[in-house]
Amino acid sequence: MKVIVRFSAKEELKALPILLRHSPGMVLPYRTYVLSAEAVRTLRDAGIQFKELASDREPPGGGAASGERI
Repeated sequence: MKVIVRFSAKEELKALPILLRHSPGMVLPYRTYVLSAEAVRTLRDAGIQFKELASDREPPGGGAASGERI
């Protein structure tokens, strides 16, 4: 599972050593990262704060129910 997260500048500095060790993630602009669920758990366990923007377990915008007309 992939999770998109955004860090503040201060939290990103604390997160970088963990990210370099634990995630083959992708770096996007504005301190935004695409990470594995395992990397996100490791960051939480380390007390690093971030905002979760999206994940592939829930489509952005909530999505429509199966068969629901949009």
